[in-house]
Amino acid sequence: YQTPQGQTDAIKDLSFSVSEGEFVAIVGPSGCGKTTVLSMISGLLAPTSGNIEVDSRTVTKPMSSVGYMLQKDNLFEWRTILKNVLLGPEIQKKKTGDDVAYAKTLLGKYGLKDFENSYPRELSGGMRQRVALIRTLAFHPKLLLLDEPFSALDFQTRLAVCDDVYAIIKEENKTALLVTHDISEAVAVADRIIVLSQRPATVKSIFEPKLDAPTPFKRRSLPEFSKWFDAVWKEVSY
Repeated sequence: YQTPQGQTDAIKDLSFSVSEGEFVAIVGPSGCGKTTVLSMISGLLAPTSGNIEVDSRTVTKPMSSVGYMLQKDNLFEWRTILKNVLLGPEIQKKKTGDDVAYAKTLLGKYGLKDFENSYPRELSGGMRQRVALIRTLAFHPKLLLLDEPFSALDFQTRLAVCDDVYAIIKEENKTALLVTHDISEAVAVADRIIVLSQRPATVKSIFEPKLDAPTPFKRRSLPEFSKWFDAVWKEVSY
């Protein structure tokens, strides 16, 4: 990044891979470049050097195979839930009857069928996040980028929505890359946790929690959960 004071290197010698169907979390010190990594993978930001590949294709611009879910749901208050979900195909001027049918199927599958003609203000925070994820899935992406998607929610809602989003991603057999400041969240959801160093970020360490429970919430109650939390916390903090 260029500033009047000079150049800031956000990332240097960073390399990692994500396997198909894997749920990977990225954690690290504040300001280390986690969101920058997602911006580059999504094609919104070009790296000054190096290559990013998704599904054996070099990323040079946003790709339909990559979906990006942001911190806020960013739903348009003047559009119904169904129309919010269909926003992407409309912008691309590619909306078809199949797109509408798929959007309705997803809304019905994940408990929002009765709200497709409602407006965002009529939904709870957790329901809005489900809509935001379904809107991302409407593109049929293979890879989902999740940039702290639960951070705007209160703690109780956050736990419930985390379970919802995890279940949807696994049910739809998507590959997911989550950026979070919440280490307990990373341990609860991820197959693998990548810890980044201080800026300029590189991979400091990688953990593979083996927590045998069906949901992130239930994983939090396992005896070994705290062991994994402590191990990741030490790497992030020192």
